[in-house]
Amino acid sequence: MRVAVLAFDGVVLGDLAIPCELFARVRTGDGAAPYQVQVCSETPWVESEHAALRAPRGLSWLSRAHTVIVPGIEQGRAPSAAVLRAIRRAIERGARVASICSGAFVLAATGALDGLRATTHWAGTDELARRHPRIEVDPDVLYVDNGQILTSAGAAAGFDLCIHLVRRDFGAEIAAAAARAAVMPLERSGGQAQFIAHAPAPDDQSSLGRLLAWLEQNLRDDLSLLAVARRAHVSTRTLSRRFREQVGTTPALWVARARVRRAQRLLETGDVAVERIAESVGFGSSAVLREHFRRVVGTSPQAYRRAFRL
Repeated sequence: MRVAVLAFDGVVLGDLAIPCELFARVRTGDGAAPYQVQVCSETPWVESEHAALRAPRGLSWLSRAHTVIVPGIEQGRAPSAAVLRAIRRAIERGARVASICSGAFVLAATGALDGLRATTHWAGTDELARRHPRIEVDPDVLYVDNGQILTSAGAAAGFDLCIHLVRRDFGAEIAAAAARAAVMPLERSGGQAQFIAHAPAPDDQSSLGRLLAWLEQNLRDDLSLLAVARRAHVSTRTLSRRFREQVGTTPALWVARARVRRAQRLLETGDVAVERIAESVGFGSSAVLREHFRRVVGTSPQAYRRAFRL
């Protein structure tokens, strides 16, 4: 599979390096390297904030790529018209296109994200929404998979996105090996809301750390807002405020995502019926599990098991 990693003036070096390093080190069961990775640019040389880079391939190579990765771009920079045209053409012919960090701004400039859910580094989500009101910007997630078009949050979320792509292409076992090689988990819990600079908790007693750990261990229990507030010995209003300040979401959404993550692991590692999984993670019924699973993961539990079972 051919992977084209775009380079342009103002490219963020870390975002460019992540897909090059990760895809180049993927190996299938027989030891073969399934990805052919090339850095492509409009001109032979591009300049970043810290270095000048020579790109071995031109934009024409995008016409042969199965996957196109759009790295982040420095603030105040804009991609050329030629780069935007090349991305549009790749999308029109059916290539998979994924952005890392502020690369979402480059992808958005092509119009490809209009009407879709997308993310970028949390510090840029408001600006992305302001510039492109037709995009449904989600500031809480590490990446968004719309099928052909994907976006990721900042910095290390590029690893999450690339590992997810390997998982889509070759399954969880090969993706897990790639993750181990990169010293990354196959899937990080939570979203980028956990990295947003919220006001610190005034003391340990009011921190949510212990409560979140307890919730993870008791997902099957009644975790309604009232029940969780009683566990935390606070009012429901105080609990909701602390969740918003420290986690960046509501208690109900946090619990639902935690239950979905647990369901994902069970779907990957066994043959337990979906109905039983739903009960074991606290959703109560397969219908409720399917509703939340599709909202968080973008697919059904059955389709996820077929794609990612170990």
